[in-house]
Amino acid sequence: MGRSSSEKQPKKWDLYQNRSQMKWGVLAVAMVITIASIFYTNQIVKKLKEREAQLVELYAKSIEYAVNVGNRDEVLFLTQNIIVPNNSIPVILTDGVDKPLDFRNIDIDPKISPKQRQKKLRALVEEMKLQHEPIEIIFTDENGGVYDYNYVYYKNSFLLDQLTYYPIVQLSVIAFFIFLAFYAYSNSKAVEQNRVWIGLAKETAHQLGTPLSSLVAWIEYLKMDEDFNYPEVLEELEKDTHRLETITNRFSSIGSIPTLEDENLYEVIRSNVDYLSKRISTKVKISIATNSQVVIAPINRALFDWVIENLCKNAVDAMKGTGNIDINLVEGPEGGVVIDIRDTGGGIPKDKLKKIFIPGYSTKKRGWGLGLTLTKRIVENYHNGKIFVKSSNPTEGTVFRILLPGKDYLLDAEEADLLISGKTASA
Repeated sequence: MGRSSSEKQPKKWDLYQNRSQMKWGVLAVAMVITIASIFYTNQIVKKLKEREAQLVELYAKSIEYAVNVGNRDEVLFLTQNIIVPNNSIPVILTDGVDKPLDFRNIDIDPKISPKQRQKKLRALVEEMKLQHEPIEIIFTDENGGVYDYNYVYYKNSFLLDQLTYYPIVQLSVIAFFIFLAFYAYSNSKAVEQNRVWIGLAKETAHQLGTPLSSLVAWIEYLKMDEDFNYPEVLEELEKDTHRLETITNRFSSIGSIPTLEDENLYEVIRSNVDYLSKRISTKVKISIATNSQVVIAPINRALFDWVIENLCKNAVDAMKGTGNIDINLVEGPEGGVVIDIRDTGGGIPKDKLKKIFIPGYSTKKRGWGLGLTLTKRIVENYHNGKIFVKSSNPTEGTVFRILLPGKDYLLDAEEADLLISGKTASA
């Protein structure tokens, strides 16, 4: 038997909508690899340090033995097999008061004077003291009495220093190239998405053009028909046809550089609200409050109408067709504009706030998840403004805030709060 239509299909994990989680997952894996690499290298460095310390200890004891025993054959063996082969670890042999007597594996210009050489060696001794404790050499006479002391100072070999810093350098280089690759990939995806957006918008505008032209012709035909006595129907048909023309212009504008003209935002919003009020639930009341009925800003009217319409329709959906939408419009002293759109819906869950502007994200069964994405694109890309959720909770609803710049001036969050919290005249 076939599967029942009511049987739920397994929910697939959406890579695009969950790309933030994917980024954190990749970062977590990268951190684990980094920590493991550093730990492993540190273990090698630790063992190499111990080995170098043992070699220097052997080096010091060889000198001590060679001096104290004085056997010519044994001294020759120690010199050839222990002292001379040390060609990597920098060491300085000093007397009991830290005066340099000899050194190995230290690059010093042979042309400098003995005084300068001593000064440089003393400075190196001080540097070596910070890395390792000196190894003491005790000289004794035939009777076992101590008659002098020497010290061997040393520091890490060049190889050990390389191994110490190698993981940091290596991981930094890898991280840099990963960043470049990710940046290039993100940009290429953004370009690809833009092309899809533009292509879809242009095709939609093209497809709307034919039926729209037909509707205009039918309206003109009805106007000339003397038997058609419903002027109110014609008026509403003309309004809806004009709206369709506006929508077509909106889609045509996507992907092009829109022309911004100084418009009275209050009049733009008022006109939009008047149109929407007759086409949404009668249980939704939309009000506008402003500090001035003349708020001029450079906008593309066709696109900005889309912003207000999307936000108001989202608010109606959030309130399930019952509630209030309050629009606060305030102009700043230097031309910046603040628009707050508040609804009395159930709010947006905190874990969803970062997803609402992502293309394809929607809480509606039939939603495409493009409305808020287009809204953000229009405000930020085409009008150089900002849009964000100012606040959202189950008891007070959601507030979307739009900031539009004046002449080279964009209000910050604190300035916007001060303006909105000030006295506004209800319209």
